Amino acid sequence: MTAEYREKGDVLIVIPSERLDTSSAPGVEQEVVSRIDAGTVKIVFDFERTKYVSSAGLRVVLKAAKAVGKKGGGVAVCRANSHVKEVFELSGFQMVVKMEKTLDKAMAVI
Repeated sequence: MTAEYREKGDVLIVIPSERLDTSSAPGVEQEVVSRIDAGTVKIVFDFERTKYVSSAGLRVVLKAAKAVGKKGGGVAVCRANSHVKEVFELSGFQMVVKMEKTLDKAMAVI
């Protein structure tokens, strides 16, 4: 499984597996886009289980942020380890999505 998907109220929580990279990102992207097309406008990527994110994984987050942003929604990231945080910071993604320590805080900012 490339990710687990949960819904809490009107928020889709995406919990990627250990790696969000070129092999897993396409499946996650397809599922997230499908849910956005079905009306989801609030998404939290919970990286509690994720040890590694590549540029392909960043693309999934960016694509989701752009798509829901057009609909008045938002994307947040939570529980990222130091490597994942560094990838987001070096790529400038902390300017695109909110990064929070907890799931509850991430849900509150979108």
